[in-house]
Amino acid sequence: MTVTEDPRTAHRILRAEAREFAGDVLAHVRAVTDPLPSPTERYRATRPFYRRMVEAGFLRRLVPQALGGDGTGASATAVMAEELVAGDPGVALHLFATGLGLTPLLRAGTPDQHRRFLAPFLATTGTPLASLALSEPDGTANLDEPDPGTGMAVGLRTTARHEDGGWVVDGEKQWVSHATGWDGTGPDLMTVVCRTGDDPDPRRSTAVLLVPGPIEGLRITEVLDPLGHRAHLLPRFSLSDVRVPEENLVGEVGDGLGIVAASFGGALIGACAVGVMRVAFDHALHFARTDRRGGSVPVVDHQGVGFLLADVKTRIETVRALTRAACAAVDAGAPGAEELSVHAKIYGSETAVDTLVALMRIVGVDSYGHHRPLAGLVQDALAYPLFSGGNVAFRRRRLHALLADPTYDPWCTVD
Repeated sequence: MTVTEDPRTAHRILRAEAREFAGDVLAHVRAVTDPLPSPTERYRATRPFYRRMVEAGFLRRLVPQALGGDGTGASATAVMAEELVAGDPGVALHLFATGLGLTPLLRAGTPDQHRRFLAPFLATTGTPLASLALSEPDGTANLDEPDPGTGMAVGLRTTARHEDGGWVVDGEKQWVSHATGWDGTGPDLMTVVCRTGDDPDPRRSTAVLLVPGPIEGLRITEVLDPLGHRAHLLPRFSLSDVRVPEENLVGEVGDGLGIVAASFGGALIGACAVGVMRVAFDHALHFARTDRRGGSVPVVDHQGVGFLLADVKTRIETVRALTRAACAAVDAGAPGAEELSVHAKIYGSETAVDTLVALMRIVGVDSYGHHRPLAGLVQDALAYPLFSGGNVAFRRRRLHALLADPTYDPWCTVD
């Protein structure tokens, strides 16, 4: 988008492009992946679809124009997310998980780091992957917990020690998108969150390191088999004596907590929630208009069904409006941007789960089988309250902290 182009016009064009791609390409993913027996086979079968997404330029749209990409901000990304998720939530997650893996580099990287690491993600060829390696086997809800010095394992436990002019990383991670890469040797770029040095305070010791693949010292210890996003691989793995050059440190030691917090915006999940709700609503509305369930009139003619469909449509429009407000605030750098983003994440993700269950009640027992899309969409939507900063462990805690702050202005979100 040029500086003189109307953002609304640009968003309409982007929405049309993404919707066409979702219908022509992503709508066929599940027919290929669902019959495959293992998570690894399903994941690898998505590679041609992901390649076409890269070739269509959608990955470039996650990199800001100032860094050589085509990205124009959170609002455009949300438009793209809604449409691509409506095509296939799993392969769409491939794209946005790569974007998450790049976010620390994009936000806090140096020009030299941008030059060394961004090129594969700016091309419209290949299947480049990036990961944000944060979550650990015992959880990271308390990654800012100081080390008590008692031998108790608390807070972030992956470490990086300074040695021979570089860093040596050791630790375990899990639930990290693309950590295996396509062939088990890691992604093109893994962004690892870890502790450095002997300082027990994570505000002074947490760091973010850029680790290019293939990663020597990466060992996949378990391939987790998730409830939803069945073709998106989320392994458990260890990092053992992984050597990282000094110049791959993002920012300074001690910047890690702030970099992580800035990477998980939240509003994007609201757009993903709209995408899955929209597909489910379209299916339920078509069913209600065309199926009589053995009666004399279509199901939609019954008031209870019609009222429930109307309520669902209201929810979808509400989540979309909240997400748009959050993204507009992010793009404008408005004071209420963080709060609105958290609201969009919490309300959007939990509304999606409630809405999909409600739509299953309209369709009835047939919705319980995978011959209809609702069962799979519910499985996918159940992840939204849990990942990208869980609603209980991370997101509501952040809202609580905002409310408790004496300087908090509850209506800074208005403008």
